[in-house]
Amino acid sequence: MYDLTGFQRDLLYVIAGADQPSGQEVKDEVEQYYSTEINHGRLYPNLDTLVNKELVEKGQLDRRTNYYAITDAGENEIDERREWENQYVDI
Repeated sequence: MYDLTGFQRDLLYVIAGADQPSGQEVKDEVEQYYSTEINHGRLYPNLDTLVNKELVEKGQLDRRTNYYAITDAGENEIDERREWENQYVDI
């Protein structure tokens, strides 16, 4: 996960916490967290990067709507990231 941007990591976490969200649902969730509008030109290329890295899979709900789902590799990346973070943060 070291080669992902912070935005891509946030997208990965949102997708992991939802049940096959659409791109719009991911966008809405991230906009709430960032308290700012995320344009499609930023969102979808970053989602495609996660798909290309095989951390997320993309499927089709209907002709106009795709869904995103975390893969086993994506879950492993999150687990490894959390282990790394935990060595520095004691909560």
